[in-house]
Amino acid sequence: MNGSKGGRGRRIVLWRHGQTSWNLERRFQGTTDIALTEDGINQARRSARLLAALDPDQIIASDLSRAADTAGELAVITGLTVSHHEELRETYAGEWQGLTHDEIVERYGEQYAAWKRGDPVRRGGGELETEVADRAAPVVGRHADKLPDGGTLVVVSHGGTIRTTIGRLLGLEPGSWEALGGLTNCCWSVLGEGARGWRLLEHNAGTLPEPVLGDDD
Repeated sequence: MNGSKGGRGRRIVLWRHGQTSWNLERRFQGTTDIALTEDGINQARRSARLLAALDPDQIIASDLSRAADTAGELAVITGLTVSHHEELRETYAGEWQGLTHDEIVERYGEQYAAWKRGDPVRRGGGELETEVADRAAPVVGRHADKLPDGGTLVVVSHGGTIRTTIGRLLGLEPGSWEALGGLTNCCWSVLGEGARGWRLLEHNAGTLPEPVLGDDD
């Protein structure tokens, strides 16, 4: 999954949904369907105006409303149809879902610490990060394979799912995926297609990607 077929120069933009009330409360959402706040809608509209300048060829999104509604703002501007996929949902985290960060640390301290170390953990009895990548990355890969040379795919999903998908597409070991860090609401990461497969060009960005100039181009 760390390679890609066909033409060169394709690009994948992985865009996190806008703000929700549970984000503000630092409450674990997982697969719970929580709507965008008014600020979240405004974030999506602002970011969509920027991302539309990339002239995307396809938009795919999680079917949870916070991602689907974020994607809808880009669809309005571009005229593209959004393809929704259950596989792009956030990590199912069982008993963690609906709890705040502090409540998780208090009730599941050892499990939380093991996850932060990079151990394979079913948080709250839910999915492993590798299982999230198993369902999400192939969907992204299939759509990327359909892009024309130089084409752009926008994937609207969730912080954990985006991180695991990036890790899988780059061929990184699962224990190192946490090193990628989280995404701010309505920020995105960009993968570009190189001679040896996908590589990370931008991470947690909120402005349009710029070309790399200099010795590492």
